[in-house]
Amino acid sequence: MSITPVPRGAHLTRRLIQLYVGLALYGASSALLVRAGLGLEPWGVLHQGLAERTGLSIGVVSIIVGAAVLLLWIPIRQRPGLGTVSNVFAIGIAMDGTLALVPEVQGLAAQIAVMVAGVVVNGVATGLYIAAQFGPGPRDGLMTGLHLRTGRSIRLVRTLIEVAVVVTGFVLGGSLGAGTVLYALAIGPLAQFFLRLFAIGGKPAAAAAGSDAEAAVAPGSDGVDTTVTTPTPEQAILPQ
Repeated sequence: MSITPVPRGAHLTRRLIQLYVGLALYGASSALLVRAGLGLEPWGVLHQGLAERTGLSIGVVSIIVGAAVLLLWIPIRQRPGLGTVSNVFAIGIAMDGTLALVPEVQGLAAQIAVMVAGVVVNGVATGLYIAAQFGPGPRDGLMTGLHLRTGRSIRLVRTLIEVAVVVTGFVLGGSLGAGTVLYALAIGPLAQFFLRLFAIGGKPAAAAAGSDAEAAVAPGSDGVDTTVTTPTPEQAILPQ
C-alpha cells in the first residue's frame, strides 16, 4: 500500500483548507450527535460501543478503528491519499475536542435541535472534504475497494458493512435511535447538495486520489474480462 502523492494545482490552497475544515466539522458533527443522545451514525455506534467497553475516549477509538480499517486496504490494493491519512487522526481529535467544549444537552427539544444540527453539519463536512479530492476516508475506501475486488454493487457492500458495524456497536453498548434513522435518510441528499456546492473548478468531486480512472478487471465465467469501474467519491458515499 503506497501513499498517493499530494496533487498540485492552482486550487491547492483552497483544497487543503476544504479538507481540514471538512474533517474538523465531521468530528464536531459526530460529537453533536453524541451530545444529542438520540442515536449516532453507523460507525459512531461502533465507536461509542468500543469506548464504553475500553474506557477510551470515543475520539481515540475512532482513530484506532480508522487505522485498523486502513490496514485492510492492503489486501484489496487501495491507495490512500493525504485526505485518507488525515481522516484517521483529524476526525477523532476534533470529536474529543468538541465533546470537551459542548456540555450535555438537557430536554427533548434541545436534543432534537442538536441532533438535526449534527446531521446537517455532517453533510456540510462530507461535501467539503470529499470535494477537496485528496482521497476517500478509510471506511469509504474499504467500501469502494471491496466493490472493485468482489464486483458486488456499492449498495450491497455498503449495506453489509454498515449493518455489521451497527449491530456490533449496538451489542457493545452503542446508541441507536432517531438520530441513526435521520442520518441514514438525510445524509445522501445533504452530501449530494454540498458536494456540488463545494466542487472545485466546477467539477463535482472527481475520482478519489489513487483511483481516478482505474478499473478492476476480473475474468468472467465465460473467460471474457469483466470491468468494474471505480466509482467516484460522490457515488461511493451517496445511496446507490
